[in-house]
Parts: sequence; structure tokens; C-alpha cells
Amino acid sequence: MSEILLHGTRGNKVENIHRGDIVIVDYKKNIIAYLGDPNKRTFMRSCAKPIQALSVIESGAASSYDISQKELALMCASHYAEQFHVDTIASILKKLGLQEENLLCGPTYSINEKVSEALIKTGNSKRRIYNNCSGKHAGMLAISKLKGYELSTYNELEHPLQQMMLKSISEVCEVDKEDIGIGIDGCGVPVVEIPLYNMALSFAKLAHSSIFDTVRRNAVDSVVGAMLEYPEMIAGTDGFCTELIKHTHGKMIGKLGADSVYCIGILEHGIGIAVKIEDGNMRVLSCAVMEVLNQLGYINAQEEMALKSFHMIDIINSLNQKVGEVQPVFKLKTPVSPTAVS
Repeated sequence: MSEILLHGTRGNKVENIHRGDIVIVDYKKNIIAYLGDPNKRTFMRSCAKPIQALSVIESGAASSYDISQKELALMCASHYAEQFHVDTIASILKKLGLQEENLLCGPTYSINEKVSEALIKTGNSKRRIYNNCSGKHAGMLAISKLKGYELSTYNELEHPLQQMMLKSISEVCEVDKEDIGIGIDGCGVPVVEIPLYNMALSFAKLAHSSIFDTVRRNAVDSVVGAMLEYPEMIAGTDGFCTELIKHTHGKMIGKLGADSVYCIGILEHGIGIAVKIEDGNMRVLSCAVMEVLNQLGYINAQEEMALKSFHMIDIINSLNQKVGEVQPVFKLKTPVSPTAVS
């Protein structure tokens, strides 16, 4: 059962309570800390993007179309549609000889309010290229074009592209395909439902690539390397994923998913972390994630200071006054001995 993770205060009163589940796993499949239900099933959402990006390399699409590390990073992103994101998507499409209309994600503005306001003020309409998942879709198009798959249906579950990516998720997360729940994500492609434990395990393995065979190890190293080299592509200016990767200087990768799910891979230790806020509140997610990193000692004082605004989140009213804050109130549990889940 989910446990209380966070309080949202107003003045000196608790106004909101946010429950959730957390699990921390090493690459040897041991649970080293947790809270709530480590095996809670939920949708992985955009946390799956780094795993899906492996297929871009393993299929040969990355080399065939000369996909750069910056472009590969954007295929892992939930980006803000800043100009450097838009230019990078356009570069990928040009290499593929395709148009924006080939992207099967819906037209949107940015998921970042400030960027959306700027786009609207300058007279821009919603576009598919602004969709935060357009990088992932560009990667799907790259594979589909290389393999000769139908481009107009690559978003359907039975399409060979989606089956290829589902196989990768099954292997990396170590969940049988038959046990993976399927829904439709916000951008129109299939999204997987698996236990939090397996999400954390997948990121532990991404952080410790030597456990894979040579082909997959090279793909993992390329994807993780791209995320570390180009953190600005993973979210955008002042975004949590971007700032977390940037300020921890190669120690970890982090990826959020919609409706408040987050996964981290700690490279030095081969550790994976998965967090899910039960009510889906995205505003409070970074507070829980930062507290996990703090309690486990995975960030130092300098990194904590650089990321402080994501840990203790101020609640600001329309007069720019601080009227409350989001604060962590949980303590992780540690098994008496490392626990392997079969």
C-alpha cells in the first residue's frame, strides 16, 4: 500500500498529502531500500524512452542515418520545444527525408508554460514538432523507414516497430511480454504497465551496462552517454531532468514520466530508483526524488545546494508571495538483508 511521502503546506497548516511508492534496486536484482509497495504496477510512461531508444541503435538506424549523440539524446526526451529542440528534430527528419506530418504525435504547444507563452505571443500555432515526445517519434520513424515498415501506422501496437520496442522493454526490465500491461500514452503510442521494481531494475542495468552482451552494451553506453553529454535535450532550460543530470556531473541519469513517475540510474553503483506519486501530481515529484537521493547519500552538499529548489518546493501565489511549501515527510525502509525479488 502507498505511504505518505509529502506534505503541501499553506502557512503552518498541512493542506495536501501526497502518497506514493518508492523502490531502490541494484543491478544484481536486490532491493536495497523501499517505501510502500515495491511491486506496485503502474505505467512507465516516458521513463521508458531511454530503453526504447536502444532500438534506434540496435536496428542500425542510428548509423544508417548518421544520428548524432545530440539527436539520440532528444529521442530519450520529454522536451520543452525550445528552439534548439525544434532544430534538432528538424535535423533528424531531414536526414530521414521525411516531413513533420510523418510524426504521429499530436500537435501541441510546449509542456513548459513559459515556452508555450512565448510561442503563442509570436503567433505560432500548435505543431507536432513541439510535442514533448516528438524526439521519440522521430526515432520510431528512423527504424520504420530503414526496415521498410509502414510509416502511417507505426503508432499501433501490432506494428513491427512497436513489437521490437516492446521486446526490448521486456528484456531490459525482465518482465515477460505476456505480463506487460498496455495502454495508450499521451502521444498516441503504446505505453507499458509493469511493477516499479522492474522499472528500477531496468535503470540499474542501464547504469551498469557490463551485464549486457556486446551489442546491447554498446547501445546502452551510447544512449546513456548521449543523455549525460546533452542534458539540455532531456527536458530543457531549468527542467528537473536537465538540472539533475547537469549538476551531478556524470553520476546519474534521470527521466520523468507523466502522471508523476520518475526513474534514475546511479552509474557508479549500478543502482536504479523508481518513484511513483499516487495522485499523479507532477509539481511535487522532484521533492520526493531529491529526498530519496539525499537519504541514500547519492548527492553531496554542493549538488544538493544546486538542486535545492527541486527539493523544497515553494508554493507561490499570484502576488509572488511564498504561502507554503512542499516538503518530504518520509523515511525509506531498508531490508534487514538485501532482498532479491524473483
